[in-house]
Amino acid sequence: MKVHYETAGDGDVVVLSNSIGSNLRMWEPQVKPLTDNGFRVVRYDTRGHGQSPVPPGPYSIADLGRDVVELLDTLGVESAHFVGLSLGGMTGAWLGQHAASRIRSLALTFTSVKPGNVDMWTGRAKQVRAEGMATIAEGSIGRWFTPDWISANPELAEELRQMTATTPAEGYASCCEAIAGLDLTAGLGTITAPTLVISGADDAALPPSHGQVIADGIPGAKFAVIDHAAHLGSYQQAGKFTELLLEHLKGAR
Repeated sequence: MKVHYETAGDGDVVVLSNSIGSNLRMWEPQVKPLTDNGFRVVRYDTRGHGQSPVPPGPYSIADLGRDVVELLDTLGVESAHFVGLSLGGMTGAWLGQHAASRIRSLALTFTSVKPGNVDMWTGRAKQVRAEGMATIAEGSIGRWFTPDWISANPELAEELRQMTATTPAEGYASCCEAIAGLDLTAGLGTITAPTLVISGADDAALPPSHGQVIADGIPGAKFAVIDHAAHLGSYQQAGKFTELLLEHLKGAR
């Protein structure tokens, strides 16, 4: 399935994959630093999100991974660095296991390979199909950022809340179903791409213990925990996140 994407810059390709309930705009803080350092940035909207198609669900993580392979084919890119946050990181873990020849390096951030909470995810899917995205959007901001960041950045927090509120309900619900019951733990040892794992010290949704499992399972993976960062730490602590990411990408060139 052809997903919506945007590109910027020239050089080695870095694909950026969004969290559930967001779109490619969540990567705004990273685009200029990456292009300034000689990378070609490819941001895309996960299926069911942003301007990408919204096929009826449920979706699987394999569906999301194959969308990335198709995107690389569309762009004529043999292999790329892949950076995913939350659901995007789960997609990256699948790619590392099932499309290794297309992945030059992985950054799996604020994510998990076994999220758990199956009933919560299936319940959330039912909720948004029945009631829409407004309630979910309020809760997302509370998970994405710490209360002090929201207080200090009310306009930006509202802009990001709207990003979730305008996500298609069917797309969000179908991605909830991709997360429910997901377990990619067994294949971690087969991932050969140089991997950076990042977690947020204040991430209540997927705390650092989830990142530790990934880093322990992938041979040679590096693990970093960012202080004062909740679930959307790429935004809340954009400077530190981007610094870690650039160090990783340059080392994997």
